[in-house]
Amino acid sequence: MIRITGLSLPLDYGPDALRQAVVKRLRIRDADLLELTLFKRSHDARKKNAGIVFVCIVDVTVRDEAELLARFARDQQVAPAPDTSYHSVAHAPANLAERPLVVGFGPGGLFAALLLAQMGFSPIVLERGREVRRRTQDTWALWRKHVLTPESNVQFGEGGAGLFSDGKLYSQIKDPKFYGRKVMREFVRAGAPEDILYVSRPHIGTFRLTGVVERMRAEIVALGGEVRFESKVADLLIEAGQVEGVQLESGEQIRGRHVVLALGHSSRDTLRMLERRGVLPPRKKHRNGAAWVFWAEEPGGANAKI
Repeated sequence: MIRITGLSLPLDYGPDALRQAVVKRLRIRDADLLELTLFKRSHDARKKNAGIVFVCIVDVTVRDEAELLARFARDQQVAPAPDTSYHSVAHAPANLAERPLVVGFGPGGLFAALLLAQMGFSPIVLERGREVRRRTQDTWALWRKHVLTPESNVQFGEGGAGLFSDGKLYSQIKDPKFYGRKVMREFVRAGAPEDILYVSRPHIGTFRLTGVVERMRAEIVALGGEVRFESKVADLLIEAGQVEGVQLESGEQIRGRHVVLALGHSSRDTLRMLERRGVLPPRKKHRNGAAWVFWAEEPGGANAKI
């Protein structure tokens, strides 16, 4: 596959204009262009004479790819396309005896659980708030009737705080391994509009996002995962320097030596609990999206990975 960058098109370009622009740029016959995918499209207003135009990045499959790349060897805007597919880092063993725990079901927890489920690990998700439909009702009750449900509102519940901010999907984080592409593809598979795969400032929209989140949760469950709402984690179970699970506010204990803390920015009580338990601040090199890896420091200097 070949990637073309810096391909300009007018704002009102028609359905066949992108293909025609690619054929012209590569100087090939239309029949030699086998496949075309718009990877990214952004606006460019830097040239006063040209006005505002679209600038596109396009991935194409053509006949005689090696010959074409040799012909454009000195052209930096025509080069082999990078691999943007997601490669799972592990797969669960057939005799899986212990399920990982995911605390929080905002964006970090949602994708942690989804990936674990896709790899066969059957995660258990513990979310202090409510499912997205009931949470939406609670949030509107706060905004319209000034009735607050402490554990189900803009901050807490399925989908996280971003659910009520129009589902904006862009950031300034560098993404050399194209993990963001995996995120966008999963959103599209769950019903988000396909244009989020290429527009420069993508968003889904709050009302559509609720259904997308529901369908992603359904996939987690279909793959063997479990999502438990109104299940607030109150404490960690740490024994001999090893995390052995969590304790819920109800007193129930859930055993598991692998715990993902996807807390968001508003779980102050949980963060205070971690401080009391001697959990060290997250080490930057281990950050992965909105979920962190933490360490709990036990007497004698032993560290328990959470």
